[in-house]
Amino acid sequence: MDATDTKNLSLRDQGHLWHTLTQHQTAAPALGIVKAKGALLWDEDGKEYIDGIASWYTCMYGHGNEHLVQAISEQMKTLDFVLFSGFTHAPAVNLAERLVGLLPQNQEKLFFNDNGSTAVEAAIKMALQYHHNNGEKRDTLIAFENGFHGDTFGAMSASGLSSYNGPFEDFLLKVIRIPTPTEENMEEVSAQLRSVIAHNACAAFVYEPLVQGAAGMKFHSAPGLNALLGLCKEADILCIADEIMTGFGKTGKHFASENMAHLPDIICLSKALTAGMFPLSITSCTQAVYNRFLSTEVAKGFFHAHTYSAHPMGCAAALAGLDLLESAPILERRAYLEKAHRAFVAKVQGHPKVTNARSMGVIMALDLNMSMARYGSLRDRLYRFFMERGIVLRPLGNTVYVLPPYVITNAQLEKIYDAIWELLHTL
Repeated sequence: MDATDTKNLSLRDQGHLWHTLTQHQTAAPALGIVKAKGALLWDEDGKEYIDGIASWYTCMYGHGNEHLVQAISEQMKTLDFVLFSGFTHAPAVNLAERLVGLLPQNQEKLFFNDNGSTAVEAAIKMALQYHHNNGEKRDTLIAFENGFHGDTFGAMSASGLSSYNGPFEDFLLKVIRIPTPTEENMEEVSAQLRSVIAHNACAAFVYEPLVQGAAGMKFHSAPGLNALLGLCKEADILCIADEIMTGFGKTGKHFASENMAHLPDIICLSKALTAGMFPLSITSCTQAVYNRFLSTEVAKGFFHAHTYSAHPMGCAAALAGLDLLESAPILERRAYLEKAHRAFVAKVQGHPKVTNARSMGVIMALDLNMSMARYGSLRDRLYRFFMERGIVLRPLGNTVYVLPPYVITNAQLEKIYDAIWELLHTL
């Protein structure tokens, strides 16, 4: 068979490929996708799908965005790749200067990685070594219950979802988990954090600001989180904001951390950083964190590296993405999506099949009034329900969420809402 033939991709796939988050004994064959543009995907049979989650919240400016394509193409002609140890290049320098101007104001230094997990991994290592370089052994991380930060060991340690961590629990770093703060439990959670700090050598607090994505788009209190950050800062516990999902406009502001007075010491970025065009991530930090690694002792440097760090094409994609993030058309679409989500939440909030509907920025989620496994058969039925209607949504257990590309059309968004409404009346 001609290897360039796009027909029978699903069948050919089964010969050698091992997919993410898949139990291949029971899973349906992977769907072959041959084309993408804007908010749409097409399979090998020509069927069209609306990408209602921007392919895991990455392609926020739409698939095949011409501005991004041109930026990467032009960069390839000038400098394809050079190692980032002992060398630098214009795309990295330009991105650093521009991104620092957009990030929360205390961020000064950028460290490049490959993906979200490695951004968190680097952040955790920075925090542990930050204290080590000061002659302290701090061996404990603080994290929220049900958080998710990635699949490498440090990031996985900070995560609290057993469906991902189960086989590895005995091999993880020491982590103490606390509940997310709400208006009702703020005092209780603050007291719990004080106790954790008093009885443990805590190095860092790793958290998803305001929205826990993989947990089911669960929201928590900005004032409550701000109070927790304040307690950590009093104890010189580094605050690591995992903005991999929330960053670049998804919660309304450019970064969710802007909703708190206490700013993080370290921020992790990926996904929409390059708009899905290139695997790249960043771990940013304050000048104070960076300074702790400056020494005449070579071993006090941060000896952590990724071969493709600061890849010029990834940096070019990120720079082009920032052009779009701050452009008038994207700002208008973000405002429209926020308003549309609020209206749909108001419509479904009282439905007997809905226990909690909510929205923040371009994120909309609702919890169905039924119990189901995260990757069980009932959840799979929901997934197929939407796919049969030409819509890509990936329910998280009983949570159905929508996080579309900013460029999704009004008609495409309405089609998603209509499908969810139909689902509620067929359950």
